[in-house]
Amino acid sequence: MIPMAMPVDHIEGAAEREVIDVTGGASTTRRDLLAEEVPLAIRCNGESVAVMMVSPCDLEDFAYGFALTELGVAADELVQVNVQPLLEGIQLDLRTRHSLPTRAADQQRWLPGRSGCGICGHRHLEEVVKQPKAVGQGSFIASSALDVALAGIGARQPLNAATGAIHAAAWARADGTLVVVREDVGRHNALDKLIGAMLRENIDAGSGFALVTSRASYEMVAKAAVAAIPLLAAMSAPTALAVDLATGCGLSLVGFLRDDRHVVYSHAWRLGLR
Repeated sequence: MIPMAMPVDHIEGAAEREVIDVTGGASTTRRDLLAEEVPLAIRCNGESVAVMMVSPCDLEDFAYGFALTELGVAADELVQVNVQPLLEGIQLDLRTRHSLPTRAADQQRWLPGRSGCGICGHRHLEEVVKQPKAVGQGSFIASSALDVALAGIGARQPLNAATGAIHAAAWARADGTLVVVREDVGRHNALDKLIGAMLRENIDAGSGFALVTSRASYEMVAKAAVAAIPLLAAMSAPTALAVDLATGCGLSLVGFLRDDRHVVYSHAWRLGLR
């Protein structure tokens, strides 16, 4: 389905461009909304950390999520988050109460990161795949709760509705009621934004589950586990490594989430299955 054109000032993270729409052999010139990809330079305590391509919205949430999942910095260790628009992009400055943990300081992620890439900038294989710590027990999640969350997420994606090019990550209570939804052109960024929003709103990660509109690659599982999210449901498929990591850390991983259907790949007991 081609997204409907909307006034650009109503949709944060979208830009208006002129396009030629060809339907049934007839062409029409119109204005359309496209998803923005903006370079985000991340600095921590004055040191360059990474450059990511992001959707330019909810960047403070992204800061808290990225700090936890990529730098190992807890929310209470962040003392300042400053978002500064620049001519060539956006600069995100983080200040921490103490020096960065060793793993973050050693990574030195100087390389640019694409919006769809989860490992850009890592220099060593051992930095890429790490078994996350075990997640907690979490709540029992009925299959019907997954259906409830899936049914509601579309209406909570205004940027994707306008552009058709955006991922979303959502947090739902155990009954499937959506609490927080974040969007981004990158699936990893959307999840980091969600995790950051949960940290800032003091949401108990063990009291519900996360839903992503993308595939469940291994780094999505790793980010969810670092945030102590016990169940991750994805609309698309997981990778074999994602399943292995989820199995190892106690996270329930669900893929191919569709109306009245899904596939459980790990720790099915959390959904009342054997």
